Amino acid sequence: MERMKELVALITEHNYYYYTLDEPKLNDADYDKLYDELVALERSLGVTLPESPTLRVGGELLKGFEPHRHRARLWSLDKAQDQEDLLAWNARMLRAVADYNAKNPDKEPLPQPSYVIELKFDGLTLNLTYENGELVQASTRGNGTIGEGILSQVRTIRSVPLTIPFTDGIIEVQGEGIMGLSVLAKYNETAAEPLKNARNAAAGALRNLNPAVTAERKLDAFIYNVGFAEGVSFADHQEMQQFLKNNRFKVNPYVKYCDSIEDVAAELVQIAARRESFDFLIDGAVVKLTDMRTREALGYTDKFPRWAVAFKFEAEETTTVLESVSWEVGRTGKITPVARVEAVDLAGVTVQNCTLNNIGDIERKNLKHALGTLVTIRRSNDVIPEILGKADDQPGVEIVYPVVCPSCGMELEQRGAHLFCNNKLGCRPQIIGRITHFASRDAMDIESFSVMTAEQLYSDCEVRDPADLYVLTFEDLIKLDRFGEKKAQKLLDALEKSKGRDLAAFLFALGIPNTGKATTKMLADHYRDLNAVMGATAEELVSLPDIGGIVADSIVGFFNDPIIIDSINRMRSAGIKAEAEKLPEVRTDSVFSGKTVVLTGTLPTMSRDEAAKKLEAQGAKISGSVSKKTDFVIAGESAGSKLTKARDLGVTVIDDEAELLRLLGE
Repeated sequence: MERMKELVALITEHNYYYYTLDEPKLNDADYDKLYDELVALERSLGVTLPESPTLRVGGELLKGFEPHRHRARLWSLDKAQDQEDLLAWNARMLRAVADYNAKNPDKEPLPQPSYVIELKFDGLTLNLTYENGELVQASTRGNGTIGEGILSQVRTIRSVPLTIPFTDGIIEVQGEGIMGLSVLAKYNETAAEPLKNARNAAAGALRNLNPAVTAERKLDAFIYNVGFAEGVSFADHQEMQQFLKNNRFKVNPYVKYCDSIEDVAAELVQIAARRESFDFLIDGAVVKLTDMRTREALGYTDKFPRWAVAFKFEAEETTTVLESVSWEVGRTGKITPVARVEAVDLAGVTVQNCTLNNIGDIERKNLKHALGTLVTIRRSNDVIPEILGKADDQPGVEIVYPVVCPSCGMELEQRGAHLFCNNKLGCRPQIIGRITHFASRDAMDIESFSVMTAEQLYSDCEVRDPADLYVLTFEDLIKLDRFGEKKAQKLLDALEKSKGRDLAAFLFALGIPNTGKATTKMLADHYRDLNAVMGATAEELVSLPDIGGIVADSIVGFFNDPIIIDSINRMRSAGIKAEAEKLPEVRTDSVFSGKTVVLTGTLPTMSRDEAAKKLEAQGAKISGSVSKKTDFVIAGESAGSKLTKARDLGVTVIDDEAELLRLLGE
């Protein structure tokens, strides 16, 4: 038991340096040894301490959320849409300060106002309750008075301390649960269901009744306020921030103190310009008075504190009318609702179509009876905006859910959150989608092939499976509309060339459910033989990086399908090799040997994949995200948040392709 307590304290300490300060003090292998020892002790003793880091992986499925009454109200913020609104708020505040001083001549006058600016994070508000130093509750904002208890979910956020040094009573702190943009991108590389944007990813994870789902998303949290505290007070904002840091909360490094509203206004312009450089979403900044006595004196309206205002950036949300919902069939048979809205300008783009994800999404957002009503839509890092919900309480026409496939008429099956058409041999959109995916650049890379080509071959040449492409003849193609001799021969040459594509590309081309390019490359690199991949068991697969039970079952089930086996055999008979790439000789004397390298932006003469292969041949380890462990960042044109983070961390940046080629020996 003593060793267990020692391990908990030690791992908690290293978690703080790694997840909160981004300054790891221990390498991954040594950390894993400590963690594994703790897991073994807990298993042998049958005891898990309440502050154990092993609780962060997510536990049993919850039955529902319990309400939590906040000890102090969580307020909304008044909004300033532009500089004029900001100045108007400041004028009201100055009048209130002058009025207080005039009415209280026997008290010490409130000081000349000074300001602090913080980022307005776009995630889910968290309220964390600590009693005698232990995290005992976490909740959503709710209505400001009562929220939903989400302690099990928040425990999975490794930057949230389970215990803190302050042990003299109860405190509640507020912050924002977020998903980093680089974390979202990494998650989507292998996700069965790619997430649309970071805000919904965080909010959905924290309000998911399965804490294991929350853990998988590797959320983060910035803490910015002490809402309630027993036996502690602060003179100003700086003191409160220091208290948070002293208690090992993760506080965002950006904070700006200003003595005048003019300086505040100028800084807000700078933040807006830097908005895209952050590795998390923000939708504005929050301006507050720094002096706590002034905050207390000014107090609150019915809704807002008088001493703070949220400055909103260019709107990425607006309202419009939901006109109709259609149901589209994807290559896997999944049926996806697509909303048509009244055309509206949003963040410089005219929007007419919005995603709705699935039936559960429609129900959660109270859109079942919303046709013809005003809805709120959001565009943030998405090509297709998302409907957030109804904008008012007006009843509308019902959205009718399909019971049969809108294309082939087969009865649909509900699997998890989605409807599926199982007619994969006779449903036109599925077949065309699979063939188009098979021919795409990252797959078999069949030059000049398009969805229009797939549709034409389906209609006129009875192409129903990717294997059918390899029995097409010149005579088959020359009779097609818009196919002359040159185009027909070009397609046949491209098909012949595609037979030499490597194993990773072929596996990706097959469209195995719940796998993406990163997963299929990993399978190819590990097994290095198509027969070995096809014969892999679920038990083998789950031992590989980033493959869980669902993905493993998808792979095994896919290669147990007689239709798939027949298709693969036909393609191999036609000459497809699907061989693993020859492993290059890895240098050990290069400047990149053993170094972690991140690629970002667009290089002038080579793709990032090409650059990655060259670097790997030099012994480099390619990573998707920047951290203290990163040795080099290769930055091309339009490099974004990764470049900014690299410079903030002092990572070596190579932003000239000629210099990169010189270091590669080329």
